[in-house]
Amino acid sequence: MIGINSRIVIAGAGSIGCYAGGRLAAAGKAVTLLVRPRMMEGLQQEGLRIIDPDGSEKLVEPGQFSLTSDPEIAFRQADIVLVAVKSGATDEMAKSIRESAPSNVIVVSLQNGVGNADTLRQHLPPEATVVSGMVPFNVVKSEPGVSPLNVRRTMPGTILIDDTLDGLAEVLSVSGLSVQVHSDMQGILWGKLLINLNNALNALSNLPLVEQLADRNWRLLIADQMSEGLKVVRAHGITPAQVQGAPPAVLPWILRLPNFLFRIAAARMLAINPHARSSMWEDLSRGRATEIDYLQGVIIRLADEKNIAVPLTRKVSACVKQAEGKPLRSHSVEDIRW
Repeated sequence: MIGINSRIVIAGAGSIGCYAGGRLAAAGKAVTLLVRPRMMEGLQQEGLRIIDPDGSEKLVEPGQFSLTSDPEIAFRQADIVLVAVKSGATDEMAKSIRESAPSNVIVVSLQNGVGNADTLRQHLPPEATVVSGMVPFNVVKSEPGVSPLNVRRTMPGTILIDDTLDGLAEVLSVSGLSVQVHSDMQGILWGKLLINLNNALNALSNLPLVEQLADRNWRLLIADQMSEGLKVVRAHGITPAQVQGAPPAVLPWILRLPNFLFRIAAARMLAINPHARSSMWEDLSRGRATEIDYLQGVIIRLADEKNIAVPLTRKVSACVKQAEGKPLRSHSVEDIRW
């Protein structure tokens, strides 16, 4: 039985990690944030401000959570580790958990992509329990130097985890952070990956998500890219599950609707905070490496195995790789499509 007083470590206190950790800490959970050294001082002095889609705010005081930039200190007494690092850092984080955490630790992947749980299992001892998870909402972190650090959740949604452990969802589900189990997490992860193919387009557009989705030319680009992804996963016998809203197979059809019909059919999709942007936009705007190889890259690799043409997916991937490490600029639809 998982104890309600389990010690929880957030491995990767970025946007999602800080939001989840802040919500758990505000509910009285024993939370440690594993953070980069540059974040330590501000969080120690000012705490963490959580902003929800309705605009309500919650300040989590510094004394409500623990902080460290040392993985050994973070993990040595951990009962549950929530992994929220970028996919490319999963190997390194898994090794740190293996070296310092109890062998029977519970590790939950709250990451984009479809293979992170398997990567964690490869590195962790057999006594450890690895749980796949999916976060359906977007969180935007304030610019460096803003104090206290703000994490703004821009849309509703329930975190889903697989049904490996009885009671885990109940331990992690607190006010403002709903967690439920799902019996087909691989299907859910594939469904989320198809949706996340827009992360790159949103980053390249340099537009808030609401503005991007209001433009039919951008929606047609999203739909065409998603159609390529659907063709590839179906060829591999993969059935993506419905994450929220419409099923994956229906989304391209909805995205292609004329504006007046799209506003009716996708009212819920458009009911998001005007601040919402993709996590890849945040990566490009701050000069960080992106997860393009774990999103578009997965579709490209699977397409190669079946000799399926995915020209738009390849072009999007190339555009993001060209943009990495450079000042962020706004791409047009024509820049990407042609």
